[in-house]
Amino acid sequence: MTKQSIYNLFFEPLKALQNKVFAKLYLAQTISLLGDAFSWIGLALLAFQINPEHSARILATALTLRVTAFIIFSPFAGVLADKVDRKKILYVTHFIRMAIICCLPVINSEWQIYILVFLLNVFNAFFTPTYRAVIPQIVESKYYREAVGLSTATFQLLGVLGPALAGIIAVWIGARQIFFLDGVSFILAAILILSIPSKDLQKGVTTQSKNSIDTWKSVFKGIHLLFGNKTLRFALAIEFVSAIAGAMILVNTIGHIKNGLALDDKYYGWVMGIFGIGAAISAFILGSLDKTKTRSLSLISGAFLLGLSICFVNFVPYTVLMILWLLAGLGQSLAEMPSETLIAENISSENQGKVYGSHFAFSHLWWAIAYPIAGLLGTNFHGKDFLYGGIITLFLAIVTLLFIKPKQSL
Repeated sequence: MTKQSIYNLFFEPLKALQNKVFAKLYLAQTISLLGDAFSWIGLALLAFQINPEHSARILATALTLRVTAFIIFSPFAGVLADKVDRKKILYVTHFIRMAIICCLPVINSEWQIYILVFLLNVFNAFFTPTYRAVIPQIVESKYYREAVGLSTATFQLLGVLGPALAGIIAVWIGARQIFFLDGVSFILAAILILSIPSKDLQKGVTTQSKNSIDTWKSVFKGIHLLFGNKTLRFALAIEFVSAIAGAMILVNTIGHIKNGLALDDKYYGWVMGIFGIGAAISAFILGSLDKTKTRSLSLISGAFLLGLSICFVNFVPYTVLMILWLLAGLGQSLAEMPSETLIAENISSENQGKVYGSHFAFSHLWWAIAYPIAGLLGTNFHGKDFLYGGIITLFLAIVTLLFIKPKQSL
């Protein structure tokens, strides 16, 4: 590999930032994601303060409510993105989430946590599909893949580095005060969004879609377009395969580290950090590697890499586990990232908001199904949970490849 090709591999995704509108949105998303890391660390500490014996139950319930909000409201958010001023959706949801976050430091009971977390993610469900629908309209098609890769890589990196930074700051300023930092992050992100002209965010929105008043019909149209397209149906099926393996990693890694390998908490942090880094690397370079419209290789290789990576976890030492989790991180991005690009390529601009909303809802529904499966395997099959999870992942990947994959290249 030449120096030029190495340079292109790592720096070409940054070319998307030459687009000033995308650069502002990307920076707003990055600030917001960092603030979210602060909030989830703060929430974990707050749950322990309120009920030390049942803090895990509180966090599990909060996570379930988060996914539930996405499933229920995302399809409507996609429809709204095709009707209402998108700029208004983006900055209003930031200000409302800021207000909700700033209520968390003063609460003192479980039910208050549940209500606030649910409301917080209702408005997150309206922000994210709108953000995704905007990107293909403001970024040149030749740089869209890079823009998605850069956003995904940033999400993965902040998922690793954000909690570590948040933990240090929480020790310094206190568990409850850390929520105010997330509030500030929402304000900063909203200011960046307000600096973007509305017309730049309304590209692709037609008069017909804006004037449509049948919301339910629009919701079902988004679902029909998502599942009616063979290419998108295959990508969504691969995302379900990915969710099964991903849930195994998120739910059962801590038990394997503590009980299976008899190691302490820091080893869990390191191996999950490796997983996040693998996902970030894959997301960052995928746009540079893939300049064609063929996404099959990414989707299929990601699904099988995930399945194979988790199959052997119960039988290897910690050093090998780190390698496997690096590969699993690579597989996670390979299996999930192409969907956003495929929607932009296969759905007309006036319908993309509806489809991004439906996709966001169903991709989270897959995780809502996958979490209980992972919990069941981790609870009932100690020492073989990852083996069985890997077998299920590979079986579903083969079924998807044989029966759902379209004959033509993606």
